[in-house]
Amino acid sequence: MWMWSRIVGAGVIARTGFFWRSVVTMQLRTSEFQSLFSAGLNELTEVFEKHQYELRIAGGAVRDLLSGKRPDDVDFATTATPEEMKRMFEAAGIRMINNKGEKHGTITARLHNENFEVTTLRVDVQTNGRHAEVEFTTDWQKDAERRDLTINSMFLGLDGTLYDYFQGYDDLLNQKIRFVGNAEQRIQEDYLRILRYFRFYGRVALKPDDHEPETLAAIRKNGCGLAAISGERIWVELKKMVTGSHVAHLLELMYNLELAQYIGLPPDGNVEEMKRVCQNTETHSPKPMTILAALFHGPEEVEKMDIRLKVSREEKTLALFLVKHRKELCKSDSEANSLKPFTDFIIDSRELDSQSKVCELLKYQGESKVLAELCHWSIPRFPVNGHDLRRMGINSGKDIGATMQKLRDIWKKSNYVMDKEELLSWLNT
Repeated sequence: MWMWSRIVGAGVIARTGFFWRSVVTMQLRTSEFQSLFSAGLNELTEVFEKHQYELRIAGGAVRDLLSGKRPDDVDFATTATPEEMKRMFEAAGIRMINNKGEKHGTITARLHNENFEVTTLRVDVQTNGRHAEVEFTTDWQKDAERRDLTINSMFLGLDGTLYDYFQGYDDLLNQKIRFVGNAEQRIQEDYLRILRYFRFYGRVALKPDDHEPETLAAIRKNGCGLAAISGERIWVELKKMVTGSHVAHLLELMYNLELAQYIGLPPDGNVEEMKRVCQNTETHSPKPMTILAALFHGPEEVEKMDIRLKVSREEKTLALFLVKHRKELCKSDSEANSLKPFTDFIIDSRELDSQSKVCELLKYQGESKVLAELCHWSIPRFPVNGHDLRRMGINSGKDIGATMQKLRDIWKKSNYVMDKEELLSWLNT
């Protein structure tokens, strides 16, 4: 249960730019929040307090804590500039690592074997749809204004005070996904936010089709901006979206909004097949590519997807495998052992990941019973090798290969139970 003490419900104070300046604060008291206070965080807090700079938890970690989850990663925001942080940490003898984030305002401090990423509050000076030029500020609301979604725009003080400038907490409670301020403006600052919208919709929204019409209109109008986003960034968001809820709805919606052509998916993808596969895999935790493979008509579309998104070799080979075998490698109605076509395939393929691929194929096909059996099946070891055949006078490589294949076929027909002596006895008949 969430333990809240409402402190202030502030009214409108002033107007800045496009936003009315207001903040709602509450006090968070949960075990998940208290569990964050390690020796490292306590020391970090003391350093900032000593030098009179504010330090708050920011973004996704706040969202997770408000949802009753302990966040995996915690990002911090501060009014101190990177130079001020470096001086503080050097004076306290605190080691700093990974200076790549410094130009964006992030300093990583290492305390008690933990890394703490602390970023100076920022405002966007100029954006190009992919990256932003920023300048530092001490204004918490201005930093919140530049964030993508209301549920990601909140800050949490280390005393448990929530700072919510854009009703992010109400949206979280009501399971609504909204952009901060004007949707089109937020999207044009970074077009990847289109995919982040869908990803968080799948994580937070209760209903599959509860979008604000203005939001969808802004996405449709600006979808072409995704063409300039790197494939790697798109793939990260797409994978996360496909592992959330409402996957079939969201993918179909992305097609309706004409986004597929910009993100590596086939423009005329098989949406109906994808919806069927989503239903088949609903309780089986499929890999992202297992869902997306349903959209592809053939291997050439997988190749185009790989060129755009630069997926891993494992992900690409899985997509090619599913597209090739989804119709030809199926449970045989005539087989007494419905598992046998799949185990025979695994034995013949001799690839290390063949069983994993076949499991994904069974999820794709909706074969729950066969999938459960295969998950408990171990690949048996073929008991005969080339030395055994040489001892029987078979010496040429060609003859050894042909004989081994013949014995392997006999072994498969025995359901892999024949031992070496039984198999070799066939050579004398």
